[in-house]
Amino acid sequence: MVKVKTVTLGLLIVILGAGAASYLFPTEEKKVRKQFHLLSEQVSKKGGESPLALARKTRNLGTLFAEKCKVKTYLESFSGIYTPEEISGYAARGRLQFTELNLKFYDITIIFPEKEVAKVDLTARVKGRLTSGEDLDETHELACVLKKIENRWRFTDIEMVEVLKK
Repeated sequence: MVKVKTVTLGLLIVILGAGAASYLFPTEEKKVRKQFHLLSEQVSKKGGESPLALARKTRNLGTLFAEKCKVKTYLESFSGIYTPEEISGYAARGRLQFTELNLKFYDITIIFPEKEVAKVDLTARVKGRLTSGEDLDETHELACVLKKIENRWRFTDIEMVEVLKK
C-alpha cells in the first residue's frame, strides 16, 4: 500500500513538473499561436465597448506587427505594405463600422522554414453585426509569415489565399 502511494505521488510530481515547465517555457510554436490569439482579442469587439477600450485594443494591435507588414487580399485597394500605426488606424476605423465583431482562427498549421521565421496557414472566420444591422459571416484561408524581432513573433506578411469556388 505504501509503494502504491509513493509511485502515485511520484507520477503526480512528474506530471505537475512537466506541466509547469510547458507553461513557464513555451515552445516557439506556442508563442506563434499566442500571437494569433492576441490578434483575435484585439480585433474582436463586444457590444457596448467604450472608446477607451477601443483605443487600448487598437494600440495593442500595432505591437503584433513588424515595422513593415505586407498585406495581400483579393481587394487590390486593401493590399499593400503597412506600418503598425497604419494597421492600428485601419483597424480602429473598421471596428467603428460594427456593433459586434468576432475573429477566430482554425486549422492552424505552423512550419519553421528557417530560424526565427514561421510560416502559418490557417482559416480565419469573421462574424459580426454592422451598425446598419446587417450581419457579416465570412471565412477566408490565410497564409502568414511571422518573424522573431526583438525576441517577439511579429506579423510580416498576411495573404488571403483564393479558394476555388464551385
